Amino acid sequence: MKKYVVEGGNPLFGEVHISGAKNAAVAIIPAALMVNGVCRIENIPRISDVSLLLSILQDLGAGVRSINSNTVEIDCTHVRNAKVPYDSARRCRASYYLIGSLLGRFGMADVALPGGCDFGGTRPIDQHLKGFKALGAAVEVQSGFINAYAIQGSRLTGANIFLDKVSVGATINIMLAAALADGLTVVENVAKEPHIVDVANFLNSMGADIKGAGTDVIKIRGVKELHGGTYSIIPDQIEAGTYMAAVAACGGQIKVCNIIPKHMDCITAKLLEMGVEVEEIDDSLLVRRIGPLIKTNIKTMPYPGFPTDMQPQVAAVLCLAQGTSIITESVFSSRFRYTDEFKRMGAQIQVDGNLAIIEGVHHLTGAQIQACDLRAGAAMIIAALAARGTSEITGVQYIERGYEDVIEKFRKLGGTISAVEIPEENEALSVG
Repeated sequence: MKKYVVEGGNPLFGEVHISGAKNAAVAIIPAALMVNGVCRIENIPRISDVSLLLSILQDLGAGVRSINSNTVEIDCTHVRNAKVPYDSARRCRASYYLIGSLLGRFGMADVALPGGCDFGGTRPIDQHLKGFKALGAAVEVQSGFINAYAIQGSRLTGANIFLDKVSVGATINIMLAAALADGLTVVENVAKEPHIVDVANFLNSMGADIKGAGTDVIKIRGVKELHGGTYSIIPDQIEAGTYMAAVAACGGQIKVCNIIPKHMDCITAKLLEMGVEVEEIDDSLLVRRIGPLIKTNIKTMPYPGFPTDMQPQVAAVLCLAQGTSIITESVFSSRFRYTDEFKRMGAQIQVDGNLAIIEGVHHLTGAQIQACDLRAGAAMIIAALAARGTSEITGVQYIERGYEDVIEKFRKLGGTISAVEIPEENEALSVG
């Protein structure tokens, strides 16, 4: 166990290089299970979720070889096991992608119900299961495991599927399962996030036939086999947005490098409303804040709307904006648990259902705070860097699920932040 100690109150300056997209990597690694050959995957972020998924693939019989810190080769040619251990799957939300991958390749999957971040509400996977059933799978949930198998033979069958709700996870999982199915699958009312397009591009580079990713309708014509190849993961939209939010809260100027600026438009637009200057320079954004922050209202929406994964980080910024801001969370229920931690720092926030009403204050004050999920943890860092005095952040294992070298990257921008081991006798108090 460890905690982050942050000394706040200083502006940020310099350059930060964005890692590969966490949300793409945790789907592409399970997708490698479907490939008969060696996949070389580049620009993989060094985060705990990635390490866990690579370990699960090895447990299933895959060969995994690190080429360098951000490149791995995965060979799933000899994988025969379609059961994922309970302890492994429970530690990672993205483990549900193993269901689609194993079902698509072997016609069967036995995967424990996923874990990951708990926002205090439910994160159902009913649309995933609906898609699998439409493709000809029988699905049962027993003793904490999802057991799925193709009813006819070892392959699924293409189908027309309409998602009742736009779901990133279901869109990707159905796409995985259908890539090796017999015939054509048409999925409507799908999500359009950049990492969905990235997963489709990965599969296509390995021989799949997927069209329409990034639009409302995806068409997957099943192929007999996927072959090996090389693929580089896109930059992380949410990591980039997190550093943009940090300089907005703290002041200063940073250059956010190695990004796709178009992916950032939904975040950039709101920062501009708040008085932050953003300038596009090739594959970088120059982000500057020297004046006061201005209130704004935000509603989270599926892409290309404002991402729910940026909601806590921007809430940290709005705590310091002049006037009253309102955040409407329309994607995940109960994603405002972190607001109590901001209140410890002097923030003025009231939560009413899916609304957070934030009355900006002149400054925040350092405090002992706890990360309750991945993005809330990133927001804790932002608030602590902007606050006066010292903050201690516990629950940092959530942060390390999705941010590569977060301490070192903030240090290079001038942030005073360090990781400190928590004495064993204090661990219960820090996580209770």
